[in-house]
Amino acid sequence: MKWDLAAPTLARERYLRTLRSLAECYHAFERYSAAQVRDCGLTPPQFDILATLGNTEGMTFKELGEKTLITKGTLTGVIDRLELRGIVKRVQSRSDGRSTIVRLTRKGEDEFTRIFPLHLAHLRVPFAALSEEEMDQFDALAGKLRAAFASASRDEP
Repeated sequence: MKWDLAAPTLARERYLRTLRSLAECYHAFERYSAAQVRDCGLTPPQFDILATLGNTEGMTFKELGEKTLITKGTLTGVIDRLELRGIVKRVQSRSDGRSTIVRLTRKGEDEFTRIFPLHLAHLRVPFAALSEEEMDQFDALAGKLRAAFASASRDEP
Protein backbone atom coordinates (compact mmCIF):
# COMPACT_ATOMS: atom_id res chain seq x y z
CA MET A 1 0.00 0.00 0.00
CA LYS A 2 1.42 3.36 -1.00
CA TRP A 3 0.26 6.38 0.94
CA ASP A 4 -0.34 9.71 -0.66
CA LEU A 5 0.77 12.17 2.01
CA ALA A 6 -1.05 14.92 0.13
CA ALA A 7 -4.40 13.19 0.62
CA PRO A 8 -6.70 15.33 2.80
CA THR A 9 -7.00 12.90 5.72
CA LEU A 10 -3.33 11.94 5.87
CA ALA A 11 -2.03 15.47 5.29
CA ARG A 12 -3.47 16.46 8.66
CA GLU A 13 -1.54 13.68 10.40
CA ARG A 14 1.59 15.66 11.32
CA TYR A 15 3.27 12.65 12.91
CA LEU A 16 3.59 11.03 9.48
CA ARG A 17 6.25 13.56 8.43
CA THR A 18 8.17 12.87 11.63
CA LEU A 19 7.77 9.13 11.13
CA ARG A 20 9.14 9.45 7.59
CA SER A 21 12.10 11.53 8.85
CA LEU A 22 12.84 8.94 11.50
CA ALA A 23 12.69 6.07 9.00
CA GLU A 24 14.84 7.91 6.45
CA CYS A 25 17.43 8.72 9.12
CA TYR A 26 17.52 5.09 10.23
CA HIS A 27 17.92 3.84 6.65
CA ALA A 28 20.71 6.35 5.97
CA PHE A 29 22.47 5.20 9.14
CA GLU A 30 22.08 1.54 8.16
CA ARG A 31 23.51 2.12 4.67
CA TYR A 32 26.46 4.11 6.01
CA SER A 33 27.19 1.64 8.80
CA ALA A 34 26.71 -1.50 6.69
CA ALA A 35 29.12 -0.35 3.97
CA GLN A 36 32.00 -0.11 6.43
CA VAL A 37 31.06 -3.37 8.16
CA ARG A 38 31.13 -5.18 4.80
CA ASP A 39 34.56 -3.65 4.10
CA CYS A 40 35.71 -5.42 7.28
CA GLY A 41 34.50 -8.76 5.89
CA LEU A 42 31.31 -9.13 7.95
CA THR A 43 27.62 -8.82 7.32
CA PRO A 44 25.71 -6.34 9.49
CA PRO A 45 24.11 -9.14 11.57
CA GLN A 46 27.53 -10.77 12.06
CA PHE A 47 28.98 -7.44 13.20
CA ASP A 48 26.00 -6.97 15.53
CA ILE A 49 26.76 -10.32 17.20
CA LEU A 50 30.49 -9.56 17.39
CA ALA A 51 29.86 -6.12 18.90
CA THR A 52 27.29 -7.46 21.37
CA LEU A 53 29.51 -10.30 22.57
CA GLY A 54 32.63 -8.14 22.81
CA ASN A 55 33.84 -7.58 26.37
CA THR A 56 31.38 -10.15 27.77
CA GLU A 57 31.62 -13.72 29.01
CA GLY A 58 29.04 -14.69 26.41
CA MET A 59 25.26 -14.79 26.20
CA THR A 60 22.44 -17.21 25.63
CA PHE A 61 20.64 -17.20 22.29
CA LYS A 62 17.70 -15.54 24.01
CA GLU A 63 19.88 -12.73 25.39
CA LEU A 64 21.56 -12.23 22.01
CA GLY A 65 18.19 -12.07 20.29
CA GLU A 66 16.93 -9.45 22.73
CA LYS A 67 20.07 -7.31 22.54
CA THR A 68 20.50 -7.49 18.77
CA LEU A 69 16.85 -7.67 17.68
CA ILE A 70 17.84 -10.51 15.33
CA THR A 71 15.06 -13.08 15.05
CA LYS A 72 15.68 -16.59 16.40
CA GLY A 73 15.73 -18.23 12.97
CA THR A 74 18.17 -15.70 11.55
CA LEU A 75 20.27 -15.70 14.72
CA THR A 76 20.98 -19.43 14.46
CA GLY A 77 22.25 -19.05 10.90
CA VAL A 78 24.43 -16.06 11.78
CA ILE A 79 25.94 -17.93 14.74
CA ASP A 80 26.50 -21.01 12.54
CA ARG A 81 28.45 -18.94 9.99
CA LEU A 82 30.49 -17.15 12.67
CA GLU A 83 31.25 -20.50 14.28
CA LEU A 84 32.48 -21.89 10.94
CA ARG A 85 34.84 -18.90 10.71
CA GLY A 86 36.15 -19.59 14.22
CA ILE A 87 34.82 -16.31 15.62
CA VAL A 88 32.32 -17.73 18.14
CA LYS A 89 31.82 -21.00 19.96
CA ARG A 90 28.88 -22.59 21.72
CA VAL A 91 29.33 -23.86 25.27
CA GLN A 92 26.88 -25.37 27.73
CA SER A 93 25.75 -23.09 30.52
CA ARG A 94 27.22 -24.04 33.89
CA SER A 95 24.09 -22.90 35.71
CA ASP A 96 21.48 -24.32 33.31
CA GLY A 97 22.35 -27.45 31.37
CA ARG A 98 19.54 -26.74 28.91
CA SER A 99 21.03 -23.39 27.84
CA THR A 100 23.80 -22.78 25.37
CA ILE A 101 26.11 -19.80 25.77
CA VAL A 102 27.63 -18.16 22.70
CA ARG A 103 31.11 -16.75 23.32
CA LEU A 104 33.78 -15.11 21.25
CA THR A 105 36.80 -17.29 20.57
CA ARG A 106 40.30 -15.88 20.81
CA LYS A 107 40.04 -15.12 17.09
CA GLY A 108 36.66 -13.46 17.73
CA GLU A 109 38.11 -11.33 20.51
CA ASP A 110 40.93 -10.27 18.17
CA GLU A 111 38.37 -9.38 15.48
CA PHE A 112 36.34 -7.37 17.99
CA THR A 113 39.46 -5.51 19.13
CA ARG A 114 40.39 -4.77 15.52
CA ILE A 115 37.01 -3.91 14.00
CA PHE A 116 34.97 -2.24 16.75
CA PRO A 117 37.19 0.86 17.19
CA LEU A 118 37.36 1.28 13.39
CA HIS A 119 33.58 1.19 13.21
CA LEU A 120 33.15 3.69 16.02
CA ALA A 121 35.56 6.06 14.26
CA HIS A 122 33.58 5.60 11.03
CA LEU A 123 30.32 6.43 12.81
CA ARG A 124 31.84 9.50 14.48
CA VAL A 125 32.21 11.27 11.10
CA PRO A 126 28.54 12.10 10.38
CA PHE A 127 27.91 13.03 14.02
CA ALA A 128 30.48 15.81 13.65
CA ALA A 129 27.75 17.71 11.76
CA LEU A 130 25.86 18.10 15.07
CA SER A 131 26.82 20.28 18.01
CA GLU A 132 26.82 18.93 21.57
CA GLU A 133 23.62 20.88 22.18
CA GLU A 134 21.94 19.36 19.11
CA MET A 135 22.94 15.86 20.18
CA ASP A 136 21.53 16.54 23.66
CA GLN A 137 18.27 17.77 22.07
CA PHE A 138 18.10 14.70 19.86
CA ASP A 139 18.74 12.38 22.82
CA ALA A 140 15.98 14.08 24.82
CA LEU A 141 13.45 13.92 21.98
CA ALA A 142 14.31 10.32 21.08
CA GLY A 143 13.97 9.37 24.76
CA LYS A 144 10.60 11.07 24.97
CA LEU A 145 9.37 9.26 21.85
CA ARG A 146 10.73 5.91 23.09
CA ALA A 147 8.88 6.41 26.40
CA ALA A 148 5.69 7.28 24.51
CA PHE A 149 5.96 4.04 22.51
CA ALA A 150 6.56 2.07 25.70
CA SER A 151 3.59 3.71 27.39
CA ALA A 152 1.32 3.12 24.39
CA SER A 153 2.40 -0.54 24.29
CA ARG A 154 1.40 -1.05 27.94
CA ASP A 155 -1.97 0.61 27.32
CA GLU A 156 -2.90 -1.73 24.47
CA PRO A 157 -5.09 -4.72 25.34
